[in-house]
Amino acid sequence: MMKRRHIAVILTGVLALALAPIWWFRPSALPPVIIGGELPAPCRDLSFEAVPYVVCEIDLRSHDIGVFHAGADGKAFGSLEKFDKAMAGEGRPVLIAMNAGMYHEDLSPVGLLVEDGHEEAPLNLAEGEGNFFLKPNGVFLVRKDGKAAVMETSAYAAARPDVAFATQSGPMLVINGRIHPRFEENGVSRYIRNGVGVRDGDTVVLAISRSEVSFGSFARLFRDALHCSNALFFDGVVSALSNGERMIIGGKYPAGPIIAVSVKKPV
Repeated sequence: MMKRRHIAVILTGVLALALAPIWWFRPSALPPVIIGGELPAPCRDLSFEAVPYVVCEIDLRSHDIGVFHAGADGKAFGSLEKFDKAMAGEGRPVLIAMNAGMYHEDLSPVGLLVEDGHEEAPLNLAEGEGNFFLKPNGVFLVRKDGKAAVMETSAYAAARPDVAFATQSGPMLVINGRIHPRFEENGVSRYIRNGVGVRDGDTVVLAISRSEVSFGSFARLFRDALHCSNALFFDGVVSALSNGERMIIGGKYPAGPIIAVSVKKPV
């Protein structure tokens, strides 16, 4: 019995040593989260269910909003910092930038991407594992008439609206005023998360948490505090927000699709 205990202790020690490098290096695998800096004019701090957020309410009558992925060279921007610098270099500085959809290892979008009226990646109706495929998933879009919407993916496939910008992600957070049916009230999965909701055709609401939050609480934020009848999850862990010049939330995380807001130029 004593020998068995000694063997168990030795094996436990060996296992701990084997795993130590993994746990030691995991925290440094991603840069530290930056939470600070001056908020852009459409944004404000908000606390909901004891979770702090930055919420940006975008009036499309005075602001432009679009989805972007690659530069003129056809290569993905890859991060908010690179995107902001590229836009400033082109004389098109942005007011707000946020990661806006999931991506493959090569930074290509997992789902639909429409940029300036051109479909760069098709609608993804497949089944699969992970948040993107937690059906129903959905699409954030801006029509060519300038009106915005969040639509469940199958509804988008049936309607095929004429869009200028669109990005697909998943899961939906709120569907026609109802919380996603797969969400627990306050589940154990907790991350810094970001997403988008649409209050009406002229009002887009972006939100990102400053601390970890469950899917259930994040969905209630959009429905109960931000009054969005439809809202879509963008991502977690790598969630990031910039004011066009510096990071407000998030580190030098990779980004696939990027949503950006700028002030409308006078006609």
